[in-house]
Amino acid sequence: MTTHPSIEQHPDLAEMRSRFERATTTPRAQAIETLALLTGLYLAASPWIAGFNGLTTLAVCNLITGAAYVLCMGGFGSAYERTHAMAWCAIAIGAWTIISPWVVVGNVDTTRTIVNNIIVGVVALLLGLAMAAMDVRAPARLRARTGSRGDAGIAPMR
Repeated sequence: MTTHPSIEQHPDLAEMRSRFERATTTPRAQAIETLALLTGLYLAASPWIAGFNGLTTLAVCNLITGAAYVLCMGGFGSAYERTHAMAWCAIAIGAWTIISPWVVVGNVDTTRTIVNNIIVGVVALLLGLAMAAMDVRAPARLRARTGSRGDAGIAPMR
């Protein structure tokens, strides 16, 4: 009877985890995550900061949306390989933030709410796109030395 090692011990999996770890330790990734957390916190608090907390439906919408954005973008530093796909959720949250003053029930589309949500929504959308587009492969100079695949000489699995 033969026993096979678990998938956790596969060398390709270990290499993939190290690539994800390298991607999240770059200053760019850390800056994106920090800005995203600040954006989400501002979005959650924006009704009280910008002064439209009297518009209850949009205030609650921004509070929930900001908290969801923080949760989506907050896990990248510690668990990038499991949370990378959530960047697409953050992009959707950014798009929702932009259109929410016109979609939320009630007459909440004032100049203050529109300007606030468009600016915060665009920032959230761009940060989500930046995180989704993060290159987890080897840097360009390493790809040039090892070939176009960027696999640093790792043989394909047979």
